[in-house]
Amino acid sequence: MSLMIGRALPLIYLAAAASFILALKWLSAVPTARRGVVVGAGGMLLAVGATLLEPTIATYRWIAVAFAVGTAIGIPMAMMPMTAVPQRTALSHAFGALAAALVGTAEYYLRAPAIGRFAMGALALEVLLGSLTVTASLMAFGKLQELLPTRPVVWRGQNVLNLSIFGLAAAAGVVLVLHPEAAWLFPPFIGLALLFGVLLILPIGGADMPTVISLLNAYAGLSAAAMGFVLDNKLLIIAGSLDGSSGLILSIIMCKAMNRSFANVLFGGFGQIQAQAAGAETRVARSAAPEDAAEILRSASRVVVVPGYGMAVAQAQHKVRELYDILTKAGVTVTFAIHPVAGRMPGHMNVLLAEANIPYDKLVEMDDANAEFPQADVALVLGANDVTNPAARSDKGSPIYGMPILDVDKSRTVLVVKRSMSPGFAGIDNPLYYLDNTLMIFGDAKAVVGEIVKALAAEGTH
Repeated sequence: MSLMIGRALPLIYLAAAASFILALKWLSAVPTARRGVVVGAGGMLLAVGATLLEPTIATYRWIAVAFAVGTAIGIPMAMMPMTAVPQRTALSHAFGALAAALVGTAEYYLRAPAIGRFAMGALALEVLLGSLTVTASLMAFGKLQELLPTRPVVWRGQNVLNLSIFGLAAAAGVVLVLHPEAAWLFPPFIGLALLFGVLLILPIGGADMPTVISLLNAYAGLSAAAMGFVLDNKLLIIAGSLDGSSGLILSIIMCKAMNRSFANVLFGGFGQIQAQAAGAETRVARSAAPEDAAEILRSASRVVVVPGYGMAVAQAQHKVRELYDILTKAGVTVTFAIHPVAGRMPGHMNVLLAEANIPYDKLVEMDDANAEFPQADVALVLGANDVTNPAARSDKGSPIYGMPILDVDKSRTVLVVKRSMSPGFAGIDNPLYYLDNTLMIFGDAKAVVGEIVKALAAEGTH
């Protein structure tokens, strides 16, 4: 029996690996994303089931305990609202990285000093990346949940300190590779990695969370790949490599979308509120009521909705769907312009709008959306701030200069729904709010859109 299982395991692992690759391919397109999720989950079920059939397992008692604990944590996480997907993703990275770090630690104490240099090198990389990802992900969760300050926390010499701590951790890892018997060095090695993870996230503001989350995804994946080399598990190597490479590619896409480098994201302290220069002209934004917005939308032929974090935090996506329905029934063409870094994680707006059953073909990426704005009668901005800031095009002194933005200001009328005039995550004022074709509608996005829908329904759209 054990011989048959031993022969079947490589085939099961191969099927699981193929499932992961296909899932990643299908997840890259909205119409096939659901299929990708199902196939990926099926592949993971195959992988876990095959692992439980390993003849080397002596007892299932502690495995059962781990399953129970994991289920008790996983089910409440799965029930978190869609608006909390960024926080949930950060926690998932933390748990995955913790598993890799704990497995690496256990393997070290079981096999040192007899462990070979290659295996020890993979183990050191696994523990280093896993440990720093644990604390970095927990810090990201704290910022996303607003348990910690969302603004960058910076001080003089911070980058030197951070890089010194990482350098010490890396040096300790090298020493352990050369001298695996130096067990006294292993706890400080882990401690330095954990500390670096905390300090890595402190100077990063909320505007950079999409990049940070995808980068932490890459770290967790690379840690899992290294664990595969330590355990001689080819499926772990494949899955970890897929996770790590996709996270890195996504991080590059995010940086390109913000016209920023990795170094600037990780060490730039981006997002500090900029003080207004002395003697600067005081500008006044024109405000309007939801009823005024309804009147403008009633006479429009083409409307482009720009969702942002304000829509997410207000959980306004279902009211937005109501607005979409009432406008389209009246013959208004409505599309949704999606900026790659809108919200707090890659694809945040897509997920929320999909939850509200907005048709996939109405979600338009930035480049295509920018071609639509000059023909749009109304651009309805729901809590999107920095990604609509015209200063990115014209103000060379702005911290977001050169960042690709949604050209909402080129629409005939811009309606901005926002709680207040406070700056976005970049910490700078938005000139859009003072343009002649812009009207500010202050309030919670869900309440404001609800009032607009009520006004439209009461009088008819045309």
